Order: sequence, then structure tokens, then C-alpha cells
Amino acid sequence: MSQLFSPLKIRTLTLQNRLIIAPMCQYSAKQGCAQDWHVIHLGQLAQSGAGLLIIEAAAVSAVGRITYGDLGLWDEHTEAALANTLKSVKKYSSIPMAIQLSHAGRKASTEKPWLGGDFIESEHENGWQVVGPSAIPFHEGQTLPQQLTQDDISEVVGQFVSSAKRAEKLGFDAIEVHAAHGYLLHQFLSPLSNQRDDQYGGQLENRMRFVLEVFQAVREAVSTDMIVGIRISATDWVEGGWDVSQSIELAKALDDIGCDYLHVSSGGLSPLQDIPVADGYQVPLAESIKPHINMPVIAVGLITKAEQAEAILQDDKADAIAMARGILYNPHWAWQAAASLDATVEVPPQYLRAEPHGKKGHLTAMPQKEN
Repeated sequence: MSQLFSPLKIRTLTLQNRLIIAPMCQYSAKQGCAQDWHVIHLGQLAQSGAGLLIIEAAAVSAVGRITYGDLGLWDEHTEAALANTLKSVKKYSSIPMAIQLSHAGRKASTEKPWLGGDFIESEHENGWQVVGPSAIPFHEGQTLPQQLTQDDISEVVGQFVSSAKRAEKLGFDAIEVHAAHGYLLHQFLSPLSNQRDDQYGGQLENRMRFVLEVFQAVREAVSTDMIVGIRISATDWVEGGWDVSQSIELAKALDDIGCDYLHVSSGGLSPLQDIPVADGYQVPLAESIKPHINMPVIAVGLITKAEQAEAILQDDKADAIAMARGILYNPHWAWQAAASLDATVEVPPQYLRAEPHGKKGHLTAMPQKEN
């Protein structure tokens, strides 16, 4: 029996299979509000057959956006726009959905990637003053981020709480706290970006404090049935930065305060990173952390073949597999993987006739509210 297409229980939530669509920013919102593009994009992903769809990072405040086109969930306007998007998508898909909540910190105020992705100074249109744990810019020569005061830190924690409450109100099945890829929570973790001398800087316990405060506040703000997980970068890929041994300590601390899953990525904190990119290059990071915690561990990063994903799970290197760009390139990857592994996957009943001759029996009908 295929492990990839076996159910995964994450406390109160049971996924029909262990393929997870990782969050992918679309940079297509307006003032944080989801647009028609999000209906098209999420509608396609919701028909993929994956066990869980984590939608793109939603900023917890306007200054927490990576770009001016980022999705947000910080007020009634951003909430209402996302509610309309979800209403359309959920009519035709029963896939469980999660939302990633994020603050970009010093990596905010940038141009959209396809327009160059450059930093936008605060005095320019579509730019704003960025913040961070310390006044250390991401790139040399950029305007220094404003160092957050302890009152500012408390305010950001409150913003995560507010967004989490909105996410639960919208009917999401899970919330993912974004502590990876060099954004604000990750910036507090790494000694490369955090050079504070108060209780939020210095030794590991202090650098972990903000992340743990955010997570615990979110956990306590939503119902006990709500799944709350976290995504981390297990290493900065820079000497003297955040690394796997520190990630293990963070994971154990998160496990102790009720984290429901750990999504293990890497990098994004420093332009000096030296990443050994190859097939499944981040899987060893997940594998290193997994024995130390009880919660499910998600592996991600150039996992592109069904047999590769299956082997990772069979070898107990992770509990689930996340894919992102591979699903964009091939939205029906799960359908083909199910056929390859002699498994079944749910698809819209409108698409059941899509199975090629000689590969019948691997697609089953997904429940729909309307058809």
C-alpha cells in the first residue's frame, strides 16, 4: 500500500493523503485583498487531489507584506475579500485548507518578483519603513530597518492573534505560523539578523522567545480543535547562523506547547547563503529533527517524483510531503502519482473521464457542495 496516499491524522484533522501543497505567494492582491486571480489559482489547486492546501502567506499587518501585492488578513476588508474567494473555491472542492500567517520584517517593501524584486525605499510609491529585531538590513546599502521595541513586539504578537482569529472565522482547517525564509520570526531566531541585548537576543533561549510567544498566543487565541503548525528554516546555510542543532531545540520547545506539525524548509535569511540545491536537498533536515519530537514533520524541497516521495515516507524521514512549484508546473501531479503507485485520489466528478486508457480506477469522485 502506498504511504503517500495513506491518511495522515494531525490531531483533530485527518488528511486523505500525505501530499501537501505548500504556500506560494502570488503577489496579486490589492491593499491586501484577494482578487479574481486568487479564485482561479486556488480553484485549480483545490482540484489537485492533495491532502491539504496551504494558501499563500497572509500578512498580519500592512507593513508585514513582502510586496505591495501580498495577500493580507489584518482587517475587515482583507477578511471579506478572502471570504468571497473561499466561498467560490469551497463550492467545488472538499480539500482541507490552511492559511500561513506571516510578517516579512526587514524583507518587506519590495517589488514583485517578476518586476525585479528590488527593495523599495519608504519615500517611494509602494514602499514603507521596514522593521526587524535589529537595525541590520537584508542587503548592504539598504535603509536600516527600524529595531522593534518591546512594545512593538507585543503589538506584532497581537497582530498574529487577530489574524488567527479571522482565519478561524473564515473556516480554515489549520493555521501555519511562518517562521522561515528570512522573514520576521526567522530574523529573531538567527544571530546573523538578531543582535539585541535584551531578553529577545543573545543566547538561544532568548532568540527563540519571540517565536514561542507568537506561537503560544495564536494557539491560545483559537479553539482547541483548530490545527496550528509552523514552518521553519532549519538552517541559514551561512556559517555562524541558525542551524539544525538550534532548530531541534526550537522544535522540542514548540512540541511542548502544543504545536501540531513542523514544516521544515531552509534558507532565506542571508544573501550569503550557499545552498547545495539537489533533488530532495532539504529532506535530511526534516529527518534530523523528526526523532526529537512527537508532532508530524513535513518535508519539502525538490521532491518531484512519486517514487521519491514514497521512499521518503517509507524510510520514516518525514510524515508528509509538501510540493509547491512542482504543482504549479503540473497541477495534476497527484493524479499521475496515484496511478504510478497504484493508489487512488479524489478529483472533481467532472474530471473522472480524464483517466488514460489502461490506467482506470485511480480517480474517485470528490464531494462537492454544488455540481
